[in-house]
Amino acid sequence: MTSGLNFLIAARRCEIDALDQLARTSELVGAIGRLVHALQRERGMSNVFLASHGGRFADQRGPQIAECLALEQQVRAGFDRLEAEHHRVVGAGHGARLFSRIAWVLPGLDALPALRQRIDALGLQPAQAVAAFAKLVAGLLAVVFEAADGATDPEISRLLVAMFNFMQGKEFAGQERAFGAAALALGRGDEAQRQQWRHLIESQERCFQVFIDFSGDAVRALWHDSQSDTVLAELERLRRKGATSVPADALLSQAWFDCCTRRIDAMQTVENRLSADLRALCDHKTAQARSELAAYRQLLGTLAPQAGGALFFDDAQAQDATPAQLGHHLERSVLDMVQEQSQRLQAMSDELDTVRASLNERKIVERAKGLLMAHRRLSEAEAHKMLRQTAMNQKRRLVDVAESMLAMADYLPLEPAPRR
Repeated sequence: MTSGLNFLIAARRCEIDALDQLARTSELVGAIGRLVHALQRERGMSNVFLASHGGRFADQRGPQIAECLALEQQVRAGFDRLEAEHHRVVGAGHGARLFSRIAWVLPGLDALPALRQRIDALGLQPAQAVAAFAKLVAGLLAVVFEAADGATDPEISRLLVAMFNFMQGKEFAGQERAFGAAALALGRGDEAQRQQWRHLIESQERCFQVFIDFSGDAVRALWHDSQSDTVLAELERLRRKGATSVPADALLSQAWFDCCTRRIDAMQTVENRLSADLRALCDHKTAQARSELAAYRQLLGTLAPQAGGALFFDDAQAQDATPAQLGHHLERSVLDMVQEQSQRLQAMSDELDTVRASLNERKIVERAKGLLMAHRRLSEAEAHKMLRQTAMNQKRRLVDVAESMLAMADYLPLEPAPRR
């Protein structure tokens, strides 16, 4: 007859399967991070290349594209491994969302060669190139988001949330690098441009704050040390330049690009540390679970069949055990382990709910922005500004305003499409 310990062993196996899946997903997250970093650099180079009509970064783009292609193959290999092991993905709902995100982003990777050809032929405006790369990077980061949302261990989930928000903040920094380089090279400056620039700065700060909230002391210290005072001072000086209507200045554009690149490359050291910590934590958790599983199996081999199970109802019997009652003590140890396992899982569940609150808030805000964009014909930046301004005016949290807006979705008027 199957005992409670058999099911405790089965529960541990399920936990190990979930940790193994998290380890595989974490490896994929690291590969995605490296690809995104390379694509961000390619995007910046391409933007300056277009803004200078092919005069700058013509030679550097080739090696950068080659690096992107090599990293893309690593990400595709990670996708293939997940697909081959789809039956082992823990949680049907999570697996469906994760695979749907991957299915959406693969056509973007397939379309990269055509995008690069159009850039080579100067067939795009800088803003169009930024938007194209941003769409692809957003798809890759959505895969990271689903990895964080599907994590079942709270410590691993915290690290994934920190990493996702750091990568998202770094992406906004990459968009600012490309946007500012083109703006300074072209020399145009108007209120819409300044508003977009402010939006990119505020978005970075918001993501980095969430990253700080979910990071450990060592990573926070590394983040602080990576932010050079000299680079930050130069960055602010060039931001103020960009906030005014300045004439086209190739030297200023190059100085901006170089300054942002130094900052973003320093960010990559933090991202690499997060990725390494994530792998180490997965390995530690898995080793710990396997050790406990071995102990359970050893205990199962020494557990004598018990006729009853009286200790389940009467703990007093264990007060003064005799040698004849050793079997009952063994039974008690199994019950204690089951109880400890139950308490540990409940504590993990409670902590996981706290960690996921940050991800759920992001989902709500994104849905509210999408609603505003559809009903009011707004851009993403305009929709975010409207939500933020409403929250400030009403002295409420951004997520609370977003929830109220979603609750009133059926009553929002649909703005007519502009006439052409």
